Amino acid sequence: MWAMPSFAVSICFLTLAQAAVIALPGDPRRLRLGRLSSSWWALVPSASIVVVIGLIALYESSADALSALALVAVPPLAAIALAALVRRARPALALAAVPLFALAWGSSGSLLGDAAALGLTGLACVTLGVVLAAVVAPRWLRLGVYAMAAVDTFLVAADLLQGPNATLVAAGPPAGLPRLQAVYFGSATMGFGDLFIAAVVGALLARQRRAQVEAVALAATLGLGFDLLFFAVSLLPTTVPIAATLALLEARERRRSHQAHAAITPPAYSQPSATSKK
Repeated sequence: MWAMPSFAVSICFLTLAQAAVIALPGDPRRLRLGRLSSSWWALVPSASIVVVIGLIALYESSADALSALALVAVPPLAAIALAALVRRARPALALAAVPLFALAWGSSGSLLGDAAALGLTGLACVTLGVVLAAVVAPRWLRLGVYAMAAVDTFLVAADLLQGPNATLVAAGPPAGLPRLQAVYFGSATMGFGDLFIAAVVGALLARQRRAQVEAVALAATLGLGFDLLFFAVSLLPTTVPIAATLALLEARERRRSHQAHAAITPPAYSQPSATSKK
């Protein structure tokens, strides 16, 4: 039996796992969901936080309902991701969701069980992220990512997230079934939305055929640095490092595009004014 790691080790592990989710999504354009496309879908990331926190704040018992919903929805969503939506997906890989669920249930409360449940939740988020990226134009989806991080930050700063979040994290289905409405490892937790935003960014980059591995490294670096704030506070909006990763990548892309445009644009030369002779 492995010893329970400290909070510092636990949160660093979850931060690295969150960053790694960015590398998982395949190209959303394969889904061909053009008829469902709408810029309104970009509101889903931020609305998901507001709706969940609002429900729990008004009806504390809704945390158990959300836990039950996650228990039912996460395993099939993870199987779909393995079968069709992750990079190098194969239909046969969907079967891997079964042993992951068995480990999450049979080893509940252990690091192995936590890791298996984390894998299921991360894969389920990939399915949701790829579907969202397939129906929202990239420019709107970027704004949706930034809005989610802004809403998360506001709720934490206003002390509106702490109570409902603690209730949701503590909720769980009966019979020792795995808690899949959040992610747990050792003595640290992250919200479902923290992995969801990483999956959305990964799917967005995959749609634009941009390097996801580079984004993973940047998100991990920013996330680990952000974790240092846990020395001062007990709860952080861990959507922020993922949104910051996207913002930095976009800023670099715009700078490169501007430099490339400047390189191929010939300089303008002024013509000498004509003089007339008398």
